[in-house]
Amino acid sequence: MNVKNIGKSRGAQRDGQGGAQRGNRGPQPAASRAARSRVLRIIGGTWRGRRLRFPPQEEIRPTPDRVRETLFNWLGSRVPGARCLDLFAGSGALGLEALSRGAVEVTFVERDAVAVRELRARLVEWRAVGWQVEHNEALRFLGGTAQPFDIVFLDPPFASGLLTQVARLLEDKHWVGANALIYVETGATGGLPPLPDTWQVTKTKQAGAVGYHLLTRGGA
Repeated sequence: MNVKNIGKSRGAQRDGQGGAQRGNRGPQPAASRAARSRVLRIIGGTWRGRRLRFPPQEEIRPTPDRVRETLFNWLGSRVPGARCLDLFAGSGALGLEALSRGAVEVTFVERDAVAVRELRARLVEWRAVGWQVEHNEALRFLGGTAQPFDIVFLDPPFASGLLTQVARLLEDKHWVGANALIYVETGATGGLPPLPDTWQVTKTKQAGAVGYHLLTRGGA
């Protein structure tokens, strides 16, 4: 689309139609800003600096760069070799960051078909290994056969009310391993809802409208 607009502008200039040229250029800055707003970058690891676009669905609210940087500073040496679950994957930014930093396996779970397709395409394009993308609802996925994970990312839609329910399933069905780390995002004003007693908050911060928290299972 941009190539066509440029071509038309040059043609209009040659024909002396300056008004048409200005008309074509007018919307481009806004469109360019919109496109940039749907782009994320990988903060560290093998893919550091790589950028990925994500679908424009309103439900997809990726963890901002600065929040991911803080999170992975918290996780530190626990990421290399870890098995991770990105339960509300959306753009896949959290799981991709984990793979970039040496996670041995990441399972992405996402219900939006477009987001699933884009995420799979990115993983193939980047020649990633140790991943699987499940096109599924979080609750339905957790109803399956459990396998314990070392790190779990929980970033559900804030208004969904799912956090307490999925946390209970993760704990009761043994999806979280001993001493697992659990990352949770919430609205900044709501705080954390009721979570399993075995999950202890170790870090918590706020960035704008987002509250983000790191918990440890078993208090280790």
